[in-house]
Amino acid sequence: MRNPSGRGLRPNALGTVDTVVMAVAGSAPAYSLAATTAVLVGAVGFAAPAALLYCALPMLGIVLAYGRLGRIDVNAGAAYSWVGRTLHPFLGFLCGWALVVAATLFMVAGSLPAGALTLSLFAPELAGDTWQATAVGAAWFTAMLLIVLGGVRLTVRAQLIISGVELLLLVLFVLGAVVHGGAAAAFDWSWLGFTHFDGVSGFASGALIAAFSYWGWDITSNLSEETRDSRRTAGLSALLGVGVVFLLFEAFTIAVNVLLTKEEITAGGGANTLALLGDAVWPGPGGKLLIVAVLLSTVATLETTLIQVTRTLFAMGRDRTVPAAFGRVHRRWNTPWVAVTVVGAVALALFVASNALGSVGDILEGAVGAMGLQIAFYYGLAGIAAVVAYRRMLLSSVREFLLGGMWPLAGAAFMLWIFYESLAELSTASVAIGLGGLAAGLIPMTWYWRRGSSYYRPAKLDAVRTLAAEADVPYGDVPRQHRPAADETLATDF
Repeated sequence: MRNPSGRGLRPNALGTVDTVVMAVAGSAPAYSLAATTAVLVGAVGFAAPAALLYCALPMLGIVLAYGRLGRIDVNAGAAYSWVGRTLHPFLGFLCGWALVVAATLFMVAGSLPAGALTLSLFAPELAGDTWQATAVGAAWFTAMLLIVLGGVRLTVRAQLIISGVELLLLVLFVLGAVVHGGAAAAFDWSWLGFTHFDGVSGFASGALIAAFSYWGWDITSNLSEETRDSRRTAGLSALLGVGVVFLLFEAFTIAVNVLLTKEEITAGGGANTLALLGDAVWPGPGGKLLIVAVLLSTVATLETTLIQVTRTLFAMGRDRTVPAAFGRVHRRWNTPWVAVTVVGAVALALFVASNALGSVGDILEGAVGAMGLQIAFYYGLAGIAAVVAYRRMLLSSVREFLLGGMWPLAGAAFMLWIFYESLAELSTASVAIGLGGLAAGLIPMTWYWRRGSSYYRPAKLDAVRTLAAEADVPYGDVPRQHRPAADETLATDF
């Protein structure tokens, strides 16, 4: 369906380097470590590196699934479009809705630590004050909102600077940790095994937290309509982005196990864990440097999350599965300005409401679990969608079967399994927010389905049929290993 305003997003605005940077920034290595290290260690102890490792393997299956789906359907809605066109429009809508809910929750889970970190640098005595952190975090969020509103090129320029400094600080710290040596425990290869997990349910809860840590790389797919040669670039950039953050996650969680005791980690909580780690490696300036890295990472991922949620809402508004106004694009900046404005207003309201939940640490812990459920849900369905879309090609070669069938399917099964298993392990608040957020999507879904949105009468997404059309050969004669040329344009649904 065409955009109701007659205007679309800015095409060919981003290249490969731009999207790799966005993928890394989307996963926000420093912020993810600050937000999840204390929670992860509290859940699985020394098995934190193992949880990140065993979640990375199925996550790569989902990355492969996204890359393959993006080659045959370039759409800012990503999983929202793909799942709707392969499995069922209702499931596709819920995938898009899950991302919107998770991203909106993240506005609070990201902005509050940004405020607390800023205060810890300039007024440490105020860092624990939730209201003060809310005010400063809201200021950071508003700044990122204005940058995102100003267009994708402005956004990427800001991201190159912010993420570049963040990654430089993290790499310097990793090198410092290697030179420093152990203080709390000696490195043990069992940290990468299964022995430290408290049964199956303990593994599932750790994997759910790890899934949240990796979340964000799929922004490359939401930016596909604005990327050059996007059917290849989006998938490759996501793969490179996940690889970079995986290495950083493993290095830092191992350093945490080596340098800090479990009591220090859980008592510190949140970003304070990395501050303690920084002081352990470089007494004095070390803690401040890592706080700066986490602050930059938090601000960077606020920006990428805003892009991700507003592009998803843009696609949904364009399809009229939510109010059509969300599909409107600013004439000068080529950004979905209505979606940006509404998301900003809702997030700022949530900042104020979240203060009733307690401290910054309490809010962060509850939000991470709820977001993990949303993420596992839509990642799992996207993995299944890739297998269904390419089902006629899976037996054409061993490579196609493994990389296009088994790995994405295993990733999907893993994500849906940790979704189910974690329901019994998470707090009541996390489950209520996670499932309640999904259930709330049934209201707009039913309303716009009854109003006859064409999204609910989709053209089925089939890789063989799409590639056959682009190759201009009879459907039954399509080469099973066809690889489109660099200048080919694949059919999309808008």
